[in-house]
Amino acid sequence: MIKKLIRKNILQFQPYIPGKPIAEVKRELGLKDIIKLASNENPLGPSPKALQAVKKALKNVFLYPEGSGILLKQKIAKKLGLRPSNIILGNGSDELIETIGKTVLNPEDEIIVSADGFIRYKMAGELMGCRVITVPSKKYKHDLAGMKAAITPKTKVVFIINPNNPTGTYVTDQELSEFFQGLRDDIIVVFDEAYNEYATQKDYPQTMDYLKQGKNVIILRTFSKIYALAGLRVGYGLAGEELVSYLERVRPPFNVNSLAQVAAEVSLDDKQQIKRSLALVEKEKKKLYRELDKLSITYIPSAANFVLIDLKKEAAEICSKLLASGVIVRPMGEYKLPSCLRVTIGLPAENKRFITTLKKQL
Repeated sequence: MIKKLIRKNILQFQPYIPGKPIAEVKRELGLKDIIKLASNENPLGPSPKALQAVKKALKNVFLYPEGSGILLKQKIAKKLGLRPSNIILGNGSDELIETIGKTVLNPEDEIIVSADGFIRYKMAGELMGCRVITVPSKKYKHDLAGMKAAITPKTKVVFIINPNNPTGTYVTDQELSEFFQGLRDDIIVVFDEAYNEYATQKDYPQTMDYLKQGKNVIILRTFSKIYALAGLRVGYGLAGEELVSYLERVRPPFNVNSLAQVAAEVSLDDKQQIKRSLALVEKEKKKLYRELDKLSITYIPSAANFVLIDLKKEAAEICSKLLASGVIVRPMGEYKLPSCLRVTIGLPAENKRFITTLKKQL
């Protein structure tokens, strides 16, 4: 009876499966000493100033948060040279991906995604019942030329994550410039830049330029990664004022809680947060590469705070063994990369433990 009441496209809809949290693994396996390197979190934690601000704001949690998040919007706008009206806040950028789908997609529309891109874009299209065109990647990287060639008269949105999760690769400024040449202006290009602060390569594109030029783009960013506020869930989208005004109609009221807003505001002022986090990732990533080279294990050089490792055999079994040893990493079967696992760059002792445990299991 209930099944008849459900939208048809929901019947085949597969929910997103997040990385296992430490508490769940402790309960399931009875382990006490666990490290989590599965969800690309920042092991250094948030700015101490942000934590102080959250403690101070706790006394007001009986009040609803500021619905528009205007103070946080003003901070972001000032930093990026935009107006608050160019910004929409989300309960993490995940919510904004879904909000984009609910705002612009009809069943007759099409979206284009990369085969190795974040799975949430495909889910946004399927949620709205539209057609999802998946373009194979090239060497674990978005094939922008192939994605452009896949555009049809029904194409509404193209999703580009840069750097890419889960592969860690990135598209260059030149590749993006060529992609935009001759692109129809009625297509929305969504850039997911959750890891942009980690991408220090000289040819990494500055997508803000396309927004300021009036291109039909939406840029998604988050405080979950380098700012280490994943537990508070706060992300933001940048777009033209008219497009933001329509997205705001769909955004749930009070979607970003008051503690998240305060923590994000203060985090933007702490210049050391990005500096110290980048230093850790760059140093530890090089160490991880050296250890993987010694073991003759294939990996993809990453522009983010994680590394995709190809074990050349079924990775799910190895991940299960690592889990039983108290090391949580992410198997990539859901991305049709069954021989790969993704490991987050953690603290030095955590990375050393990962390598030691991986050696034993291999």
